[in-house]
Amino acid sequence: MKLLLLPGDGIGPEISGVVEKVLNALNKKLSLGLTLDQKEVGFAALEKFKTTFPESILQAATKADGIILGPVDTAAYPPADQGGINVSAALRKNFDLFANIRPAVSKKGINSVAPDMDLILVRENTEGFYADRTMFSGSGEFMPTPDLALAVRKISREGSHRIGLAAAKLADIRPRRKLTIVTKSNALKISDGLFLEECRKAAANFSGLEIEEVHVDAMASLLVRTPDAFDVIVTSNMFGDILSNLANELSGGLGLGGSINAGKDRAIAQASHGSAPDIAGKDVANPVALILSTGMLLDWLGEKTNRNSLKEAAQLINTSIDKMLLMPDTRTVDLAGSIGTKAFGERIVEIINEA
Repeated sequence: MKLLLLPGDGIGPEISGVVEKVLNALNKKLSLGLTLDQKEVGFAALEKFKTTFPESILQAATKADGIILGPVDTAAYPPADQGGINVSAALRKNFDLFANIRPAVSKKGINSVAPDMDLILVRENTEGFYADRTMFSGSGEFMPTPDLALAVRKISREGSHRIGLAAAKLADIRPRRKLTIVTKSNALKISDGLFLEECRKAAANFSGLEIEEVHVDAMASLLVRTPDAFDVIVTSNMFGDILSNLANELSGGLGLGGSINAGKDRAIAQASHGSAPDIAGKDVANPVALILSTGMLLDWLGEKTNRNSLKEAAQLINTSIDKMLLMPDTRTVDLAGSIGTKAFGERIVEIINEA
């Protein structure tokens, strides 16, 4: 099984180096048969190839079984006609990665606002209000006059049904079997009405699921007030982008937030945090989110290929991270710890080997 590692920008190469060590340890311990191919994207690629996303990357991604993408500093890239291509967006569009799956789980040893949070937010990833995801040609934002800006929101029956189905499948295998559909259907009656209708239809395929609808403004409050009331949450693109960040912060911070972007046949592990160029090269970056994202990818691949060894590897990542976070001497400085990125990588490999 072939994995493609794209370190990205800023702290990306440092935390990707830790991920590589973790994968090598798991590969050896569990005989996973993994091969890891590493290529440059982002500023490193721009310097060498005059583009942040060389054509060879797409070719390599197509051949790979799974992809691990480090953080990319898209906002700092030059315009697209000068080589500044959004790497994440290019991969998402090419492989139709419609489901952004982001757990928010509080960890023992970490001082969090919501110590009992244990949920998964499933965000539709290809439609919604975002201007690069609504039109076949051109932008979903435009100005008919110098004083008027308009934005188009795209909600399709197919897109809503498939994200509802993905969320319902996740809820069906969790102990609580609860699905919360987040909309603003009281104001966006047509578009969110369609989204709600199709999510309910998808969930109806799973007998016994508890299903509720919560409006997005109320959801922002309830995540703070009663975070333990939720299990699997499904929502549209922009709402999911906002709520998943909120949930991650409440459960301990974006540095602990694993994430995958998944489609029908392919998935990409990608941490939800940024590239943090201000701390790049200082050996202080926290690699937990990208490691957890990689674990999610291995679990997704295990489910897809019916390989228990990959699911075992994912579980070993989770338990090893839990052990690392318990004490300050095995946590990075942003988590009130005392070790650097390299030392974190060395210690988690020891824990994996000892398991």
